[in-house]
Amino acid sequence: MITPEAAALVRDHTVYACVMGSRAFGLATGGSDTDRRGVFLAPTPLFWRFTKPPTHVEGPADEQFSWELERFCELALRANPNVLECLHSPLVERIDATGRELLDLRGAFLSRRTHETFVRYARGRRRKLEADVRVHGAPRWKHAMHLLRLLASGRDLLRTGELRIEVGDAREELLAVKRGEVPWPEVERRMNRLTEENDEAVARSPLPPGPDRARVEDFLVRTRRASVSRA
Repeated sequence: MITPEAAALVRDHTVYACVMGSRAFGLATGGSDTDRRGVFLAPTPLFWRFTKPPTHVEGPADEQFSWELERFCELALRANPNVLECLHSPLVERIDATGRELLDLRGAFLSRRTHETFVRYARGRRRKLEADVRVHGAPRWKHAMHLLRLLASGRDLLRTGELRIEVGDAREELLAVKRGEVPWPEVERRMNRLTEENDEAVARSPLPPGPDRARVEDFLVRTRRASVSRA
């Protein structure tokens, strides 16, 4: 259960909040949840205590999850797919000056490392789908749909240097997978093809080899110092 102190961090110190999941991807249907993600800036004096502020908070609303700014930046520098996609949501619900500067840094987090993290994450999800097929005779079709979406998003990022999370014209094709209308062998074939396309794209990608860690760290230090002056 969320503590009052954690709830206050999200309520009073959020710098960026958005909607993620199917609604952000353009895959929402009538029964889709509204997944909210955010970033809060814990006041710098809280770090002077033995008990540090939380790195993340679940809640206070249902389907809501927030990261403390430093943890969020660490994960983004590691090319965590969920965190990178959060920075590119078309559905921003709350943002202040610090949040706008964070969005201006989106390019600093992107690098060819996304090839490893996106494909590795997809492989892990695929193993779970394959286990479902062995045990239940069919995968969780919603998860299969999102795996295909993720692989296509990673491929396009490597090809163009830009991360777009909306599926656009692929919506109906992906929703057919979610409804179980596409046979599992065909879904596997698409997964294999997309994985190969990711592997091919990384060699010619316009993205740099690694993220701009120094630029992100400069932002974090300046933000922490500004928080002290406001305390």
